[in-house]
Amino acid sequence: MTSRTGPSGSPLPAASGVRAPWTAVPEHLRARVLDILGGGEVVEAVSQTGGFSPGPAVRLRTSAGRRAFVKAVSAETNPDSPVMHRREAAYSAQMPEYAPVPKLLGALDEDGWVVLVFEEIDGRNPGPDWDPDELRRTVEALGELSALLTPSPIDAPPVAERLVGFTGWRSLATAHAAGEDDLAWLDPWAVGRLERLAAIEEGMAALCAGDTLVNLDVRADNILIAADRVYFVDWPWAARGAAWLDLALFVPNVWMYGGPEPARVVMEHPVLAAADPEAVRAFAVGLIGMITYASRQPDPPGLPTLRPFQQAFSAAGLEWLRSLMD
Repeated sequence: MTSRTGPSGSPLPAASGVRAPWTAVPEHLRARVLDILGGGEVVEAVSQTGGFSPGPAVRLRTSAGRRAFVKAVSAETNPDSPVMHRREAAYSAQMPEYAPVPKLLGALDEDGWVVLVFEEIDGRNPGPDWDPDELRRTVEALGELSALLTPSPIDAPPVAERLVGFTGWRSLATAHAAGEDDLAWLDPWAVGRLERLAAIEEGMAALCAGDTLVNLDVRADNILIAADRVYFVDWPWAARGAAWLDLALFVPNVWMYGGPEPARVVMEHPVLAAADPEAVRAFAVGLIGMITYASRQPDPPGLPTLRPFQQAFSAAGLEWLRSLMD
């Protein structure tokens, strides 16, 4: 598969941030993590680079032979990340054994820190350029995930609550009408259809309703490919919605690095192919609008790599939108 590049010809950014080391977690909380794992001492702490959270994310090995994946964040580093970790802990604790999701072993929430301790999965993130076999396995696993999690086995909010902030096209239209943004930076295709995109976006949420538990953040860095199974991690955005949502969200993630042909593998999965085209188009419009608008905002605290990723995601997403609308 040939790798794509950004508009300047530079390599596309990966979904990775600037992680703090394991030792950034206060010593007494690191000791509490060891208690959760049955005692001993940490003999290995290997940082993981995937994901945008500025907090530590490490694979731990203890002197007692226990292994775990631990992620932590403090409000001082980023005020929003602890909220997301708390939500992830709440949803992960409810996950049934049959779900391809790492088991939550314990969680700590004190002194401004939230620490999550998961079982370690002997797997790895797929490469961003998407090996064809890994892509096929992942797409099949996403289809199986939607079947396993219908009806939703946990108490998660309806997807409309997650989509309430998907107002990117309307926000851009308002700024443009007020003379606050000339939109010279925006793809002319989108500028010429701004009113239509804003109208579609406004009716999106109702078309995405359903009773499947969806992740709403499926990217290569939130996938672990093991020898016998594909696992999906990071569930702070869990919601009850249409069965095809995670597959649809995955399309621009694949398109971003590999282009339309690899993305077609996702689009042709029976669950997504059978979905209402109007609903899929509306979700795509809302998703790309949200990312496009967000990509123009200042960097969030502790997340210096997020906006470049969103800009590349937006460019790929707009190509997908053209294929759905024109």
